[in-house]
Amino acid sequence: MKAIWLRVRGRPFELLSNNSGLAAVEFAMIIPIMAMLLIGTYEMSTGVAIDRKVTIMTRTLSDLTSQNAAVTDTQLTNFFSASKAIMTPYSSAEVQGTITELWIDPSTLKARVQWSKGTELHNKGDIIEVPQALKIAGTYLIFSEVKYVYKPSVAWFINKETGITLSDISYTRPRQSLCVVYPAPAPGATMPPCPKE
Repeated sequence: MKAIWLRVRGRPFELLSNNSGLAAVEFAMIIPIMAMLLIGTYEMSTGVAIDRKVTIMTRTLSDLTSQNAAVTDTQLTNFFSASKAIMTPYSSAEVQGTITELWIDPSTLKARVQWSKGTELHNKGDIIEVPQALKIAGTYLIFSEVKYVYKPSVAWFINKETGITLSDISYTRPRQSLCVVYPAPAPGATMPPCPKE
């Protein structure tokens, strides 16, 4: 009996000196943190990539529009399609884009909407705030806006239904004429003067 007691009493000391399962325990404690960092890095880099594509889309819309003296509905639809192609490989279903022409009123230096096309239209005559450096009396601006709702695939801290709205705006001066007329006149018809309202 005494021999059994001595063996049982010595076991706890043997367990303290035995560290054969230590690596497995440390791995089990660290793996959730490593997995969270991996998923977080993936979601963050995807969000940054999509945000950059939103900026490129915004500039593309205003750039394509400003290269025309007049635009038709078909051309504007093509501009939106071309800009949505920039989102590849990400989904373009969440993209909302608007192209608007602004005229800087010489008497007030306020930017007034001349025409607008896209998902969130501005009414003709509405005033849109533009940077002070762009307020040159009697000039026109092509103003583009793009919004994208980014819904992370794994988001324990973000509502997956509403997501995060990424947006950007861009201003471009018309390049082929003083303004971009919309809708474009029929082939052979004279170009109407730039609106000033």
